[in-house]
Order: sequence, then structure tokens, then C-alpha cells
Amino acid sequence: MTTLRLRYQTIEFGSIDIHLCTLRDKQEFSDPSGIAEQLGISSASWPLFGVIWPSSLVLAHFICDYDTGTRRILELGCGMALSSLLLNKQLADITATDYHPETGKFLQRNTRLNGGEPIAFEHVDWAAADDKLGLFDLIIGSDLLYEDEHVPLLANFIESHASPACEVILVDPGRGRKNKLSARMIEFGFSSVHLKPPHTDYLEQAFKGHILKFVR
Repeated sequence: MTTLRLRYQTIEFGSIDIHLCTLRDKQEFSDPSGIAEQLGISSASWPLFGVIWPSSLVLAHFICDYDTGTRRILELGCGMALSSLLLNKQLADITATDYHPETGKFLQRNTRLNGGEPIAFEHVDWAAADDKLGLFDLIIGSDLLYEDEHVPLLANFIESHASPACEVILVDPGRGRKNKLSARMIEFGFSSVHLKPPHTDYLEQAFKGHILKFVR
């Protein structure tokens, strides 16, 4: 990470401050060993994990006041893991996952920045079936559906890690695939609701997407 230009910022959630070290912008890139390239991550898409996206903010603000109780929580495609860091601050049982090879390093660094306990993390491929995550009661994520082929991969991955009674909360910025995902989730026995965020005054621009809630 020493070759990358970084940015430090603090995001406020009421009385909770989350401190973040992120990439300076979407132009940063460093893959000297070719690890990301071997995973199919291009130089153009490499930096996308390392900045805070509007969907990530919507998810974090929504989950901040959510009653997570003692549920085991999984964040998919966590990127900078804003929601995981926030839930960790609230002493929730959170596990973070992502495909990008640098995510775990940033998660460790940001967990230390926030003085939190280590967050369980696993590098996962939705198409693989060899992870050791287990089952979860609440599964969350934001801006996960970039391509059409991601719909069945995501739905199947969620199903393989969802407890018999499970809730799924995903934020979709409006990439046109939410209905396809909902159809898949309904096949797995989930109910499906699409909600507009209750408020987005923390965003610079209007949010055109939805919060997708699936319950079984």
C-alpha cells in the first residue's frame, strides 16, 4: 500500500465517528505481483474497492439504527467495509468478505484506526464453493450487481450462506438488475420488498437506487 496515494476521512453516524483510510481517488493502482490480474481484476476496475460509494453510505446509514440484536451478520463485497466497521463499533457479530486482494489489508488498518476488535474477514469468490463462512442470520451488501452474470452468482451465494430464517439487505444504485435478483430470491423462499432510503441528505446528489429487503 506504500505506493498508493491515500486519503483519510471521518464519517459521522450520530454520535459515532468512523475513521477511514481509503484510496485517494479512482485513479490509484498497484498490482506489482499481478495478483489482481490473475483474479480477473483489470487496472480500470482495480481502484473501485478502495473508495466510498453512495450505495455504501446508504447501507451504513440504514443499518446504523437497525436492530441487529445477536444475529450473525455477513457483509458481501465489503470494499472499504464502512458498514462492517460501523457494526463492529456497535459490538455486532460481523464478518466481512470481498474478492479484491487488498481489501483485507485496508480492513485491518481501518479497524485499528477505529480502536475496534478484529473483524473476521474472508476473501471469497461467489462462483466457488470452498469457503468456510457458514450460515448467517443477516446478510448485507451494496452495489453488487455490475453484470448480468452476477445475479445468479449472488443469489446462489446468499442462499448457500443464509440460515433457514434469514434477512438480506442490499443497496442497489439502479443498475437495472434488482428485479432479476428479486425473482431469484423469491425462488429460494424469500419475500421481496424494494424501498427508497428514508433520507439521503448526507449524499451530494439524489440517490436513484433502492434498498432491497429479502426475508425468509
